Amino acid sequence: MWQFDYPWLFILLPLPLLGWRYLPAYREARQALRTPFFGAMSQALGIAPQQSGVRQNRRQLALNLLVWGLLLIALARPVWVEPPLQQTKPARDLLLAIDISQSMEAKDYLGKDGSTVDRLTAVKQVVQDFIDKRPDDRLGLILFGGGAFAQAPLTLDHGSLKILLDQAGIGMAGPNTAIGDAIGLGIKMLDNSEQPDKTLILLTDGNDNHSVIPPDQAAKLAAEKHIRIHAIGIGDPQTTGENRVDSKALQMIADTTDGRSFMASDSSALAAVYQTLDDITPHEVQHLSFQPKRELYFWPLGLALLLLTAYHGMAAMWAIRPQATTSNESEVE
Repeated sequence: MWQFDYPWLFILLPLPLLGWRYLPAYREARQALRTPFFGAMSQALGIAPQQSGVRQNRRQLALNLLVWGLLLIALARPVWVEPPLQQTKPARDLLLAIDISQSMEAKDYLGKDGSTVDRLTAVKQVVQDFIDKRPDDRLGLILFGGGAFAQAPLTLDHGSLKILLDQAGIGMAGPNTAIGDAIGLGIKMLDNSEQPDKTLILLTDGNDNHSVIPPDQAAKLAAEKHIRIHAIGIGDPQTTGENRVDSKALQMIADTTDGRSFMASDSSALAAVYQTLDDITPHEVQHLSFQPKRELYFWPLGLALLLLTAYHGMAAMWAIRPQATTSNESEVE
């Protein structure tokens, strides 16, 4: 449909009629030759004196009124309003912090084909399925071992994110585990997010032994920034030594940030964890709609210019025609 953005301008429509009715006629003082025999000369030439001006030229008066109306239509800004367009906006920002320390090379998980794979390969397979299920969320990736590194910023380009995840290798960030530093980096990446719901998913198979920031302090800072952390322990919690999963520390991190803590001892349990996370962080999309407008003012404006050009062009041709007729008559005589 079409509409006028400034319809109040039409109150000026009768302005030319009011001026024509109440304003005095324009008089122009020019030099002229005064003759006492003007009447006799006009009769001899066969030309009757006429009074010029728009007041006596009804055609020009009508044209001026029409042009004025067209100009007001153009000034009122006619627009064609097209059907509303829908846009989708990501409902939440999710960061995936994945442990790639040396202990992730333990082959105690089953892959999709049923063969035994290392922990990182199993995590990659499940995480990629999780990414595919959230096409409208902004996702980011953190890899950590002895240090934490931002592998991918928050993005909607999930294809590139999956490629970067696939390129992650065991030991790239060092053999140790720095859970607190990974949480700290996640806080920094999510700090500028405008989304009200910000989530960090932490996956690790060890305990913190190399962080500059202790995990409990990092969790408290995340809670202050309204960042929820879901902690997932990879591997067997009964493992002893430095590579055992510190389930109590993961539970503390999750509880501090109002998140959830999980233990994924095999591939099926890991897949179930991500299904639970998908239920906890449901797929929500904000729809934004707007209606595009196409400007139409140039149509009445162009028509007004065309009418003025045609009228004055015809008037000029009509003024030349009597002179040509008189010249032809003289040649015949």
